Amino acid sequence: MNWNGLLIGVVTFLVIGLFHPLVVKAEYYWGTKSWWLFLVGGILAAIASLFIENILGSTICGVFAFSSFWSIKEVFEQEERVLKGWFPKNPNRTYPDRK
Repeated sequence: MNWNGLLIGVVTFLVIGLFHPLVVKAEYYWGTKSWWLFLVGGILAAIASLFIENILGSTICGVFAFSSFWSIKEVFEQEERVLKGWFPKNPNRTYPDRK
């Protein structure tokens, strides 16, 4: 039996599940300025994916990389959700005045 596909599916599920609260926390504490953290993490994981010879490790790094890249978009959308009142605002930050 080959368990690689199932393991990759589970890890993908967990990585995506991890990134949701990371985006929420990053936007809460640092706002949209946190996008570059996801960019750097994604680039590093993508480079690691290219150099890891093990297919399972390389795939996991690739999933992490593209989850990081997707989070760049999500952190900006999270700010919109905060401005709509769907998530709490950080009282120590100022938010853009959008209508």
